[in-house]
Amino acid sequence: MNADQSKEQSTTEAPHLLRRFGLLEATALNMTNMIGIGPFITIPLLLTALGGPQAMLGWLVALVITISDGMIWSELGASMPGSGGSYVYLREGFGRETFGRMMGFLFIWQFILSGPLEIASGYIGFTQYLGYIWKDIGRPQSLAVIVALGVLNITLLYRRITFIGKLTVSLWIGMILTTLAVIVTGVFHFNSALAFDFPPGAFNFSLGFFLGLGAATRIGIFDYLGYYDICYIGDEVREPGRTIPRSVIISVIAVALIYIMINFSVIGVVPWREFVPADQHPQSNFIVSIFMERIWGRGVATFFTAMVLWTAFGSVFALLLGYSRVPYAAAIDGYFFKIFGRLHPRKNFPYVSLVVLGVIAIVCSFFSLGMVIDALITTRILIQFIGQIFAVILLRKRAPEMQRPFRIWLAPLPCGLALAAWLYVYAASGWKFIVPSLLTLLAGVAAFLLWSWRIGEWPLNRKTA
Repeated sequence: MNADQSKEQSTTEAPHLLRRFGLLEATALNMTNMIGIGPFITIPLLLTALGGPQAMLGWLVALVITISDGMIWSELGASMPGSGGSYVYLREGFGRETFGRMMGFLFIWQFILSGPLEIASGYIGFTQYLGYIWKDIGRPQSLAVIVALGVLNITLLYRRITFIGKLTVSLWIGMILTTLAVIVTGVFHFNSALAFDFPPGAFNFSLGFFLGLGAATRIGIFDYLGYYDICYIGDEVREPGRTIPRSVIISVIAVALIYIMINFSVIGVVPWREFVPADQHPQSNFIVSIFMERIWGRGVATFFTAMVLWTAFGSVFALLLGYSRVPYAAAIDGYFFKIFGRLHPRKNFPYVSLVVLGVIAIVCSFFSLGMVIDALITTRILIQFIGQIFAVILLRKRAPEMQRPFRIWLAPLPCGLALAAWLYVYAASGWKFIVPSLLTLLAGVAAFLLWSWRIGEWPLNRKTA
């Protein structure tokens, strides 16, 4: 048996993840996740938050927060490029065999709910825009579409990463063409009088203004989510020390420009008063299709809506791809239930994790979009986003010798800014969502203690790091 045959046999006997994602694929994955259906369904919600185009300030505030948090992800992702993303960072930052065990477990515990909730928001947005083409679509039909879409997503991801990398770029190209169609149309038909039609007292800096700005910022943050998606599949990234930080920063800046241009394109053609407040105007569910119809007519708008649906599917595809690797990474390291660590024996992907998260996402899609968005944000903030801020600080103190291909610019200022922002977003979610998130967290602590007792690990059978 020659060396090549031996290597091939070894690969067959020991399934493993393959490094196939370069800068192009990584950026495509992040941007496809970030854009998706988000800007197409949240424009009316954004303008409703402040009652006019002044709500665009929310995009700028969200951009500052996202860049700060993106640098935290970049330093952690470049230093510890492994599948699992936040799970790895929390585990190492808080101590692999002590509090890191608990933080890692709690992250996976809440992630199995919050990850599918984010995917569900894409499924719901898909059915909203489908309503432009399918005029008589009702609740039963929408649910049937969601189930079919979820099953298709799982089926497409049930294969090798080499194929998925090519499909990700294809979906990304479709997303770029869709957003360019909106931007180019807006540029040539832009009416500044409509776009800057501010209501009386638009910039009256009262308490109400800042509360509205906070609501607009939360919507902006929701739409930016996904700038870190490549961190979840670090084991499948080429030159991760360079690729991960660059893909995160490029994605944030590129998507910020795209979002601002899309928003101004729409309100420069369709008067914002026609779809604000959003809950009183059914056409707000597919406002970008209405925008295209005003310029090009029903036929072109229908074709464009199909492109939006393609973009929406690309987003949920990217999400499920990255998120399915998270419970898998924790399980193979012994920090979560073993069944999630199973790789497909021939196609080398975590099939149990993929199917579980995919099915939960379908179930979560049966709730309203607003409820899904608020639930996913409040569930994720405490352990993941705030936890990572402390993890990056602790790692700098505990492991100063660790190789860091990327370091947070102007540290620790971005850490403080991100911490204040996430605490505000959490507090502004309201008790309706804060209480369930805290109860979920407490249930996770109880599950962790029970699990630790059964396997004889810290804290019930302490092992020092």
